[in-house]
Amino acid sequence: MRIIGIDPGMAIVGYSIIDANIIDDEEHYSVVESGSIQTDKSMDKPSRLLEIAQDLNYLINLYKPDVASVEELFFFKNAKTIVPVCEARGVILLTLKQFRIPINEYTPLAIKQTVTGYGRANKTDVQEMIKLIIRSDQIPKLDDSSDAMAIAICHVRNSFASDVLSNMSV
Repeated sequence: MRIIGIDPGMAIVGYSIIDANIIDDEEHYSVVESGSIQTDKSMDKPSRLLEIAQDLNYLINLYKPDVASVEELFFFKNAKTIVPVCEARGVILLTLKQFRIPINEYTPLAIKQTVTGYGRANKTDVQEMIKLIIRSDQIPKLDDSSDAMAIAICHVRNSFASDVLSNMSV
């Protein structure tokens, strides 16, 4: 399964594309690409949103993910940032939907809980667990990109848990 994990934002959209397989009840990951879409703050908002859509369109056409995992918004302390992030997130969801990519959404708390076992983990804890999970010291330096990797891993683990539970009820 190829997953694109996305950490929405107006200035920076973190993304990570990973291939994941479950073999003999063990997770195996391969990082295909990880990076960010960064918009120029001097551009007007519609132009920035268009750039996000076009760049995401390019990534989808290039890497052909099977599924998307997107971080849900939570209450922001800074009211100025919530509207632009919501707008960027809307463009991201629309773009994914246009490609008919199944979309899964997870809260920051659920992502941290799934990846580290602790819903209030800090960024460093999440990054250290990502290293262990993907069996590599090479994780993105940009927080938005490593967050996107955690979002993708969260989906794999939630899908795997669902598959196990459904097989148990048979």
